[in-house]
Amino acid sequence: MENPNIDGAEFRKILGNYPTGVTLVSAKDEKGPFAMVIGSFGSVSLDPALVQFMPAKGSKTWERIAATGNYCVNVLNEKQLPLSNSFFDKEKDPFNAIEWREGTTGSPIIKDCVAWVDCVIGDIHDAGDHYIVIGEVQEIGCENQTDGPLLFLGGSYGSFTELTES
Repeated sequence: MENPNIDGAEFRKILGNYPTGVTLVSAKDEKGPFAMVIGSFGSVSLDPALVQFMPAKGSKTWERIAATGNYCVNVLNEKQLPLSNSFFDKEKDPFNAIEWREGTTGSPIIKDCVAWVDCVIGDIHDAGDHYIVIGEVQEIGCENQTDGPLLFLGGSYGSFTELTES
């Protein structure tokens, strides 16, 4: 199935022309709350309610999430870029500086996120250097209907602006 004519850097550059929403996939175990920033989140099915995200196979955070059996996808708002970036700092625990509450599964729901989807892990599919994780939705909600979602496009962050008809 491998295609030797596709260069990885070129693949990333081309697909970087498609925007993705920035999410924080959170869970909680005996060590406390933790999360990973993910851009590969989407809906799968309405009946039953299923969503998906795609963590890298080598991710230690994914290993911890998988061990809990559940997670919550927090759709970050356009003002939460600093919060998102704080999860790349391995020296500090970002959960010490943010407000959150537990969802139905015990996974953290981040204050002021645009939306959240609390899930139990369903199927996990092998997909190259990632997994496709199917979440069975347990509860959903919105925290912030004022700010738009945080987006990532072409190596930069931004937000959504509605088009107006002229």
